[in-house]
Parts: sequence; C-alpha cells; structure tokens
Amino acid sequence: MKIYKFGGASVKDADGVRNISSIIQNHKGNELLIVISAMGKITNKLEELTSAYINGQEDVHQIFEEVKLYHFNLLNQLFSNHDHPIFNDIINTFVEIDWLIEEEPEDAPDYIYDQIVSIGEIVSTKIVAAYLSTLQNNIKWVDARNFIHTDNTYREGLVNWEKTEAEIQKGLAPVLKNNIVVTQGFIGSTSENFTTTLGREGSDYSAAIFSACLNAESVTIWKDVPGVLNADPKWFDVTEMIPQLSYHDAIELAYYGATVIHPKTIKPIQNKNIPLYVRSFLNPDAPGTEITDLKNHLPVPSFIFKVNQALLSIFPKDFSFIIEENLSDIFSLFHKHKVKINTMLNSAISFSISFDYDAKKLDQLMTDLSKDYKIKYNTGVELVTIRYYNQETIDRVTVNKNILLEVKSRNTCQIVMKDKKETE
Repeated sequence: MKIYKFGGASVKDADGVRNISSIIQNHKGNELLIVISAMGKITNKLEELTSAYINGQEDVHQIFEEVKLYHFNLLNQLFSNHDHPIFNDIINTFVEIDWLIEEEPEDAPDYIYDQIVSIGEIVSTKIVAAYLSTLQNNIKWVDARNFIHTDNTYREGLVNWEKTEAEIQKGLAPVLKNNIVVTQGFIGSTSENFTTTLGREGSDYSAAIFSACLNAESVTIWKDVPGVLNADPKWFDVTEMIPQLSYHDAIELAYYGATVIHPKTIKPIQNKNIPLYVRSFLNPDAPGTEITDLKNHLPVPSFIFKVNQALLSIFPKDFSFIIEENLSDIFSLFHKHKVKINTMLNSAISFSISFDYDAKKLDQLMTDLSKDYKIKYNTGVELVTIRYYNQETIDRVTVNKNILLEVKSRNTCQIVMKDKKETE
C-alpha cells in the first residue's frame, strides 16, 4: 500500500493531469491511494469568492464564473467527447456553491469558507479520476469526507483519530485491494456531516492521515522541486537538495515555515515509522528526498524565510516583571485571535513576538493587549530561520539589514530584521 499526494501545481492544466496519469501507470501493483489538491490557484480563487460573498460584493457571480470556466476549459482539453458524464458531474458539483451564494450569508464565516473552498478538491479529484478511468478500469473516486472525521472547528478541523481510523479500515481498505483510489486532500467532515477543512495547504496532512490509518508502506509527495532543498530558490541563487532527512529535522523545518511540507504531516507517519518521499513530478525518475527515522542531522545549513511579518513587543504598564501570569494572559489573547507565533523572546520587562502580518488580527490583538500592557510594534519585517547555523550563515542573510530580534538555540537561529534603508 502506497500513498501518492499531488498538489495544485501538478494538476494546474491538462498537461499536468496527463503527466500524473503517466506516473500512475508506472506504479507497480494495485494498492495505491492518490490524494489530490484543488487545481492550480483555485483555492485562492475560491477564497476570493468566499470573501466577496460574505462581504456582499457585486462581483460574486463573476468570480464564480471564472472558477467554472477554468475547469471547463481543462475538461474540454482532456475529453474530446463532450457527452462524457464528467461534464454533468462537475456542473452538479458546482450547483452546491450556486445554491449557497443565492442566499444572504447567515452562517459563521469559517463555516461558509469550508463549504465553498472545499469544492476545489471535490472537482479536481473528479476530473482526474474520470481521466484516469479512460486509460485503465481500476480507478475508484471516493469522498474523503466519509473517512476523515473532525470536530466542529471550521478551517482548522481537529481529527477524531479513533473514528477516522475505524472508518478507513472498514470502508476504504477493502476498496484498495482491487482499485487505485483517488480522493481529496484538505477536507473532512463533522459528526453532523458538515464539511470541514484541515488548515491551509492541508493536503499533505490528509495524505499522512490516510497513510497512518492504513499502515502504508510509504508516502510520496510530488512537487515541482527535485526534493527538499536547503533554501527557497526565490531567495538563493544556489541551493542544495537534501537526499535524506530525519523526521525530527523535517518537523523542525516545517514548523518554522518550510513550504515543501505541511507542519502537521510528519508526526502521524513518524508514529508508524512510514517513510516519506518528496519527489519531482517534472522528473519522476529522480529519487528526491527520503524522510525517515534517520539519526544524523542535516548535512548542510537550511534557511527558511518568512516575509510580511509583524513584530510586537509587550511591556507591563507598571514596569513590573514579565511573569508567568502575564504570559498566560498574552498567550490566551493570541489563541483567541488565532494568531500563530513564529518566534518569541522574553526579558525581565518585555515579551517580543513575531507572526504573519494580518491587519485585522493585529488591530484586534492590540486592542485587547492595550488594556493591560504597553505595546510597540513593527510591520513589514522579515523572519529568517537557520537550522544548523554558524556565524557565516548569519552574516550571509543579514547584509544591509537591521536586526530587531535574534533568538538562538543549540541548532536553530531565528532573526527578525528589516532593510536598513527602511529603518534609517
């Protein structure tokens, strides 16, 4: 039993879908589960649609038409027979959004988000499964919402592992004996059968859930990069691929923001000691990166950049110390406003935190914090995390930068910084 996960970049157009079919046809054996994301940038477009609907914008239907046109253009390129049942199937799937946006929004925004945005995965998997079925007859489409069960935390569904594993073993494992199964990443359902999502970019996590519950032989995440690189090519002209990586280092890199793997992905497969491979769908014969219970640490320093950060420094109004009670209050407010902390440092009279900048969340957070604390903040700053750093690597990334915050542990250094010209 193997799990293949394909992201949006791999199915962004008809050629991408055809390329996936080539990879699948090269797979030996029947027991294969394929987890697929929404196509291309459709998740972004559906998020735009959700926002327009909730805010009562006039372009709601225009955005939705763009989403539909994208998919039907792709269908026309994949299927010469326009009477193929997939056309009506996709029309009927989009009707779910039609019905929703015809009414005034009354439900909570996060609930609405999950009902709309999840359709991207449903549509993409139906299209891919239908195309694969024209090439081989053992393809089976299944709805991940029948198997991945979560609580009612919309946009960040918490998995009910006991129920999920029971349903997967009961309903999915037998199907995989004789079929190659195509299903969705990113989505699950509540006990009331309402759709939930597992967090942005959560399809990797879905693959890990399925693999852990099926005791898979391996998981392969197919990307548009040769494997896990030691830095994002957007920031470095020269990068190195890491052929082997430990679960521990993979968790660290994902936690600090490495985009190649979703942060929640590693732990479920580490618990079952299932190897994870990151390979290129552009060069499927290349070995990529293998992530296992390796004891050695990274062979080269690894760099993770996060831009558009906010840096918030919090001080007691009475100049007393930052103590446990203060920290408890502060963390509870970050949790309340769903702000994920990327790095933090406390001193005797201050507590500094960096996080992804969101104007609305920052305003709400500062309003609550300002009741008991003095606040200073910077926006437009960068956070770089260096795993297995030395002074040379620090010097490399801080040229022409003012360092606002630096946090070091034995193996990891995090630096919050800003261009010197912006702080002069």
